[in-house]
Amino acid sequence: MAASSGCTFNFNVGVLGHVDSGKTSLSKALSTVASTASFDKNPQSKERGITLDLGFSSFCVDLPDHLSGEIGSSESSQIQYTLVDCPGHASLIKTIIGGAQIIDLMMLVVDVTKGMQTQTAECLVIGEIACQKMVVVLNKLDLLPAAKRDTMVEKMKKKMLKTFEATKFANCPMVAVAAKPGGPEAPDTEALGLTELIDTLKANTYVPQRSPTGPFIFSVDHCFSIRGQGTVMTGTALMGSISLYDTIEIPSMKVTKKVKSIQMFKRPINQISQGDRAGVCVTQFDPKLLERGLVCSPGALPTISGAIVAVERISYYKGAINSKAKFHITTGHDTVMGRVSFFGLYGDTTTAACGAGDSPDSTSKCFDFSREYVYQDELKNVRITKKDVGAESDAEPLPVKQFALVEYEKPVTCPQHSLVIGSKLDTDIHTNMCRIAFHGHLLEGIVDDSEMQTVLPKLKVFKVKFREGQVERCQDEYSVIGKNLFKKETNLQAFVNLKVTLSSGEKGHIEGGFGQSGKVKIRIPGGLQPSTFQRYSGTKKKGKGKQASEDSANQNEGESEQEPIKILLTFKRFIYDPEKKMKQT
Repeated sequence: MAASSGCTFNFNVGVLGHVDSGKTSLSKALSTVASTASFDKNPQSKERGITLDLGFSSFCVDLPDHLSGEIGSSESSQIQYTLVDCPGHASLIKTIIGGAQIIDLMMLVVDVTKGMQTQTAECLVIGEIACQKMVVVLNKLDLLPAAKRDTMVEKMKKKMLKTFEATKFANCPMVAVAAKPGGPEAPDTEALGLTELIDTLKANTYVPQRSPTGPFIFSVDHCFSIRGQGTVMTGTALMGSISLYDTIEIPSMKVTKKVKSIQMFKRPINQISQGDRAGVCVTQFDPKLLERGLVCSPGALPTISGAIVAVERISYYKGAINSKAKFHITTGHDTVMGRVSFFGLYGDTTTAACGAGDSPDSTSKCFDFSREYVYQDELKNVRITKKDVGAESDAEPLPVKQFALVEYEKPVTCPQHSLVIGSKLDTDIHTNMCRIAFHGHLLEGIVDDSEMQTVLPKLKVFKVKFREGQVERCQDEYSVIGKNLFKKETNLQAFVNLKVTLSSGEKGHIEGGFGQSGKVKIRIPGGLQPSTFQRYSGTKKKGKGKQASEDSANQNEGESEQEPIKILLTFKRFIYDPEKKMKQT
């Protein structure tokens, strides 16, 4: 960022919470400068009294002492807090998810008279996915009786801390405030608790990992034109940096534009980089074509129609997450319907692809096509380490990492390694349940159907198949004829040489078909056990007269009481293999 900006260190704070918890009032009370996208610019917002879109505003304070050494610049004497006011209404969750991806710290606003509500919980889930730190603001302090205020606040704090115990935000700081005493319609009154809140924000501010290198990606949340100057896009730099007179691409419009000027909260600057909030003026275009979206360095943002994603289930989601089901898939800042198919990696992870909880900045950014993965009918609720696997050795095997193949109904434009969130946003918003089902990050983008046909055969996802038949008779001491293992119309040639096991213990392989009714000939290289051969070879004990007849009758009676010897066949079928080949370990 250019030094002329005044506040040279920018820190993005997301203001999230349930509808009508006072988020916008809090942002107004904290802010000194409003950006063009701030404070309920939407006419419907004013009419309905709730935020419909992301609002942005900022304030500057002196740089905290604990950051002066890290930032290490005499020009960085102040810190600018950019407040991202996210809508709290349930139907606007897509906007909240979009906002969460550009924040460094979450400020969860809770109505102190009501505590945790449905959308508060959903915001907490989003925060766990997208943020590292959280400050809880207990708002509407003025609505509590003055005599009992301190006691009631402490009681609410204990209740909230209990809720956060199982999250990454355990023991997070909490501050009680009254952002607008008397309510939104009340005359101007002095807010309560803001000094403590600002001090708490400063104490929890850190230097985010930001880099000016790499392709430039800019998340646009508002767009308008200025006659004679150009079109202004306001937003947040997600990656890289850009300077005056650089060229940027608008992928959704398939055009490139030259940067004419850059401003940060009405201050002209020469350059912005990752994490900065700014307005970028480019050569003229119709702003209605880009109200929200992504712009970038030319060629930096692919548009994809499918993806391989590392995923984890959200534990608060109570519904089924089944393969072949459709979810609202948020990838980057686009949300469209998509069909998902889940598969898992079992066993050693030393060379595995990165999982949903791994940082996309880690060394393993790609999906490993050389590994074999197990198809899953549903996404399992596990996130375990090798130690946990050992502890549950007697239980059903659990996947070490889980993945999803996503097929989007509409193409999406997104950065590499984008955050991915799967939700059921068509769930009744009045039900008291979390609608966010799973999250992860994109490992492999698939551009179109043509590439899908190239990628899928490389994807080694298998189902374990099991077949069971019975021994009909022995041909000799080294071969048996099996029945009921296949249907009459089955192509038996595909199963030749597959290994089988008899329930009596012998091991062998399928030599081929026998007759036209689906029977097979099975070779037992080690030979049949004498008891098996005697039972199915058709030979009878030799004897004379009545004694022989009795022995024969007893033998037949014994055989009828015995369970038939089963033929057991287990194999893998790779579901994306165009030849549908079978494999055994």
